[in-house]
This record gives sequence, C-alpha cells and structure tokens, in this order.
Amino acid sequence: QVQFVESGGGLVQPGGSLRISCTASGAIDRMIVAWYRQAPGHQHNLVAVIGVGGTTNYVDSVMGRFTISRDNAQNTVYLQMNNLKPEDTAVYYCNLPSGGGAPPYADWGQGTQVTVSS
Repeated sequence: QVQFVESGGGLVQPGGSLRISCTASGAIDRMIVAWYRQAPGHQHNLVAVIGVGGTTNYVDSVMGRFTISRDNAQNTVYLQMNNLKPEDTAVYYCNLPSGGGAPPYADWGQGTQVTVSS
C-alpha cells in the first residue's frame, strides 16, 4: 500500500505563500492524488485533487489561491498556497481519494502543519 510523507509546512503571515509537498513510498503515476486538511476538532476535508493526466479540481475556498501539481518521476505531489488566510490553518495530508464520500484508500501520514497567523 502506498504511504505518503508530507513536508514543508510552517508559520506564515496572512497573505503569504507556502509550498508543501508529499512523497509517496511507491509509484503514483497511475493514481489520482489529493490534498486534504484537518483543522482542530474537524474531520479531514478535501482541498485539491490532481488526476493521472494532470487535471485539477479545488474546493471553492481555495480556488484561485492554491495550485496542485505532480512530479511522477519523484513520486511527489505539491501544493502551492498563495494569499494564505488564517482559516487555512490546519494539518495538511496527501491521500488517494476513493470518491462518493468513502474513506480514502491509503492510511493517513503524519501530515504537515500549516499555521497562518500574524
């Protein structure tokens, strides 16, 4: 089973930018991969998805601010986050979305903490 290791989080001021990444334990070139986030007291929520061919989808709250991309040669997926807002504060995770509200296919990794605060 594929496992992800997330990295790149940190503390950033509102309006700032951050790029986080997740590296898989195996090949992901034939997999749809998503970024999720979990704020304290909340469940994991889908943020962005990237398809096998590079098509992308975003939740409304990050549309135009976040960009998901992938480097299959490095088994890595990135999330470029611009114009960050305090409500973006959360632990961010990669996973393999199953669709239809079902749990994702992989186990959750340790995530990477993103804190947006002045």
